[in-house]
Amino acid sequence: DINAIRSLDVTDTVPDMTARDVEVLYSERGYVQIRLTGPLMIHTTIDEEPVLEFPEGFQVSFLDSNFRVKSTISGDYGISFEKKKLMEARHNVVVQNMETNEKLFTEQLFWDQNKETIYTEKFVRISRGEEIITADGLVADQAFERMEFKNPKGPIEVQEETPE
Repeated sequence: DINAIRSLDVTDTVPDMTARDVEVLYSERGYVQIRLTGPLMIHTTIDEEPVLEFPEGFQVSFLDSNFRVKSTISGDYGISFEKKKLMEARHNVVVQNMETNEKLFTEQLFWDQNKETIYTEKFVRISRGEEIITADGLVADQAFERMEFKNPKGPIEVQEETPE
């Protein structure tokens, strides 16, 4: 019966687009600021939200005005919600600040592009040369220059503010 078929609630599960060996450049005010690469990208729409999924891993590079990499975020899986401007990285997530040579390791990390912050409630390990800091969570700016740790353990250098 054709009316019975029309009454079925069918959701299209086919991706809008898939691409291999992807490089996406994001620019603002005429300057490329972010480079996103991955071996497989799947573009779908979930509840009217455009979603980019990187099921085979990804790397995001934050660039300075001379196109040099300032910091990177990589992981074995990534998903980006384009309207919310929120990206989630999972499994073997590594954040690296090239200028300070600091590296962060965790299993899950969120990048809020609107707030220009990265954060997690998962265990993190940060290496600063020979120093290792661990914590139960983190909030940092996307350049990985300013960080707030939840329950940190390890040597932490604190800069005192001078009262005016």
